[in-house]
Amino acid sequence: MRRKIPSTAALIAFEAAARHQSFTKAAEELALTQSAICRQIASLETFLGIELFRRTRRGVRLTEDGLSYSRRIATQLDAVERETLAVMGQQGSTSIELAVVPTFATQWLLPRLKEFQRLHPEVTVNLTTRTRPFLFADTDFDVALHCGDAGWPGTESYFLMREISVPVCSPELIAPLRQLDAQQIATLPLLQQSTRPYAWRQWFGSLGLQVEGDMSGPRYELFSMLAQAAMHGMGVALIPPMLIQRELDEERLIVPMQHTYLNANDKAYYLIIPERKVKSAALCAFHDWLVEEARRYCLVANLTMS
Repeated sequence: MRRKIPSTAALIAFEAAARHQSFTKAAEELALTQSAICRQIASLETFLGIELFRRTRRGVRLTEDGLSYSRRIATQLDAVERETLAVMGQQGSTSIELAVVPTFATQWLLPRLKEFQRLHPEVTVNLTTRTRPFLFADTDFDVALHCGDAGWPGTESYFLMREISVPVCSPELIAPLRQLDAQQIATLPLLQQSTRPYAWRQWFGSLGLQVEGDMSGPRYELFSMLAQAAMHGMGVALIPPMLIQRELDEERLIVPMQHTYLNANDKAYYLIIPERKVKSAALCAFHDWLVEEARRYCLVANLTMS
């Protein structure tokens, strides 16, 4: 069945005329005559069955329908242009569209990604942040790097590492002390991670403690937000060291008590690939590299891999 879509030339002419609010300026931009622009707009109005412009002696003005349509068309034409430029820019290379949790992407993955690019210059990895699970069929993503459960429908998942957090805070918050016990930590404001609401309860519970208000305190969606709040002395937070290594090295954050807690149900990082793409050469290369990087990191950091 033929699609109900007007000609591309008419849409481009309309978008330019709407942006300039002038047929003359649109003609100049597109290197056409003003009459050609008029014909394209007229054909588009006939196709749609609505009036897009009001013609007056002083020029043209968009109608309400024209304004609404111009906004939608501009967005779609921009998207088509971006995709076209992306395809033109590949020049035989392969791209991977990767969905990744934000702080892990900036603090752990990106500092290592240059090595993958050196080993595989023919593969471009594009990163977009996603904090929640999704269906690959509803997106353009090829692969996801997710922290949580691995049971996504229609996918293969590959374990990378567990998420092991420690309490951290600004040194000024507990000065002149540098170390605290769990009871002392319980008296401080407890910063919460909204996607890990039981983190403090589990941490205190692993020490045999029940703390009133262990789920109270300001909540933040991202670890980067949690780290910023802790650095500004707003309280103590539970954060994986791999996400704040620079802050720890520079002592903008300190670990007041060296106690971690890990159980079989704790969150872990997984590489998740749709079943239909598991044999992709580019994804296989990325998988092999990423699994090895995770293994090396866990050995150096003395973390459990399973």
